[in-house]
Amino acid sequence: MKYPPSQRWLPIPNGFRIGFSGLLLGLWLSGCAPQPVENSAQPGKKVILTTFTVLADMAQNVAGDKAIVESLTKPGAEIHDYEPTPSDLVKVQSVDLILDNGLGLERWADRFYGSAQNVPHVTLTVGIQPMPIAEGAYQSKPNPHAWMSPQNALIYVENIRKALVELDPANTAAYNANALAYSEQIRAIDQTLKKDLAVLPENQRYMVTCEGAFSYLTRDYGMKELYLWAVNSDQEGTPQQISRVVDEVKANQVPAVFCESTVNDNAQKQVANETNAKYGGVFYVDSLSDANGVAPTYLKLLEYNVTTLVNGLQDKP
Repeated sequence: MKYPPSQRWLPIPNGFRIGFSGLLLGLWLSGCAPQPVENSAQPGKKVILTTFTVLADMAQNVAGDKAIVESLTKPGAEIHDYEPTPSDLVKVQSVDLILDNGLGLERWADRFYGSAQNVPHVTLTVGIQPMPIAEGAYQSKPNPHAWMSPQNALIYVENIRKALVELDPANTAAYNANALAYSEQIRAIDQTLKKDLAVLPENQRYMVTCEGAFSYLTRDYGMKELYLWAVNSDQEGTPQQISRVVDEVKANQVPAVFCESTVNDNAQKQVANETNAKYGGVFYVDSLSDANGVAPTYLKLLEYNVTTLVNGLQDKP
């Protein structure tokens, strides 16, 4: 597979490469030689590894039953500062393709990719116009949370489709049909979200969160965004951050504030206490819930977040 230079493997320090070789040798000598990820009940299917659960769900919808899709991180994991484990480094040796988000989300990726230089990877935000982070240590860098816009999600799906077709041309018809059907579902949820958010009066159209992960969503739906920190790899919950958000919430009489499922919500609960705003609950962004949770799929994640937002701002249970 041939990819633009921006999508090819990046070099890593030789020291890490030697360390990883030693890890593999140790596993081999201990009788724990690297095992293929491929499910023995599904011989011949391509194995796709994504960096986090949202991408895995998108990719599974496009792959259908023609490929095996796994997420490197588990539900509930924080993706920004994830540390690949030895088992991750073994697993990646036997996959056929890696799908990542890019835009600086996977800050640990260079080292991880260096351990599997023969495995191609595709960055799914290619073709998306990134929004810059407005403030803080990462000011002017791309906001990586592009998947929070359903319109951007359509680009993710198309990039997944193209990657799977190139990897596994024998199943082109299935990948094309699955991508088309899934894109229609995304367009439908986009219209549902617009309708749900339209009930909010102008003075309540605030989305106050811990991480600034909703810039694309608030842009799409005419909301105002306010957050404690820009990205989860920044400082979190400093007195300055809390004071700034408290002042904004008071000045605009915002009725509810929220946080995300993968971070500590104590700072946002302090904002609620100091402003008499309601703490409206958690949103899902960097991770899906488990299968029995409220956001087990990307589409359910979007639906749950908007329902939680509207109910919180309108003081509904």
